[in-house]
Amino acid sequence: MAGVMSNISSVFLPRQLGDSRRFFFKSSAARFLDKRIFAAKVRASSSSSTAFVEIKPPTDPVVVEKEVSSSKNILACPICYESLSWIGNPGLSVESVAGSTLQCRTCKKSYIGKETHLDLTAASGAKNYGEPMPLATELFRLPLISFLYERGWRQSFSVWGGFPGPEKEFELMRDFIKPVLGGNIVDASCGSGLFSRLFAKSGLFSHVVALDYSENMLQQCYEFIKQEGNFPKENLILVRADISRLPFVSSSVDVVHAGAAIHCWPSPSAAVAEISRVLRPGGVFVATTYILDGPFAFLPFLRTLRQNTTLISGSHIFISERELEDLCIACGLVGFTCIRNRRFVMISASKPV
Repeated sequence: MAGVMSNISSVFLPRQLGDSRRFFFKSSAARFLDKRIFAAKVRASSSSSTAFVEIKPPTDPVVVEKEVSSSKNILACPICYESLSWIGNPGLSVESVAGSTLQCRTCKKSYIGKETHLDLTAASGAKNYGEPMPLATELFRLPLISFLYERGWRQSFSVWGGFPGPEKEFELMRDFIKPVLGGNIVDASCGSGLFSRLFAKSGLFSHVVALDYSENMLQQCYEFIKQEGNFPKENLILVRADISRLPFVSSSVDVVHAGAAIHCWPSPSAAVAEISRVLRPGGVFVATTYILDGPFAFLPFLRTLRQNTTLISGSHIFISERELEDLCIACGLVGFTCIRNRRFVMISASKPV
């Protein structure tokens, strides 16, 4: 691990990463950044460039350049997309979920809060009905995979993929979302809530929604939260939902983050289209994944392998930055930008104002 990280170069990009001195995390700032080098490539939709400079630990308070006004209840019926009404004691927090009931004013369907999360899938409440999902989706629903995700699985991404690690990934994405700091954020396909918990503790968002299709991943997130003292539980809610049918009011979300997830989605285009629907005008989509480009792109059988892999497992192999840019453009997002390090890529795009 040390050998891998010693080869990473640090980047400071005037347009994409802003003035790093203007940001800080309210807690644990010292461990959020180190002074190692991170090599990054930033490409806008019409040009590309590479810069190599050092990201220095932030020292000054966060400056929110744009006032963001976010309604706290952004939850919607996954069938009607109409706002859900709380029955009984309303609240959007980890502690208020258990026993809560939400009802759609249009179709009258009710959604009952479980001990750990709200189930806002279309099939919520059904006893004998369930749709089979692709292998890539079902894999993360297994208790063993959910248990291992933060106990070695996610850490391996740094070794084979060039992922810089959650804290530094968070640091890299902050300037992308600078215009909407102070708003709400949905951590889509959050897994065991690795980033969701960072977002909640950072104090940079009015509310955090940890969203995943796996009940066991959400259970793990809940367990991690319980183990942490003084965790801001009032700032976070756990939601089970389908990434292709997001349970949020249209144009109600300021930021959607998807860490190392887009390649696992059954239909990336359907998912990104949904993300575009729920984002406010000016809202930002930030995601990380891996790309098999360079010498891999010239392998004659790679595209065939990718098609077969998608059909069998449901996972997607991206072989160029252009593919990801086209995906965002096709779903109505603009201002595509990306940062690269080996196979790792972080992309950002926003909903037109």
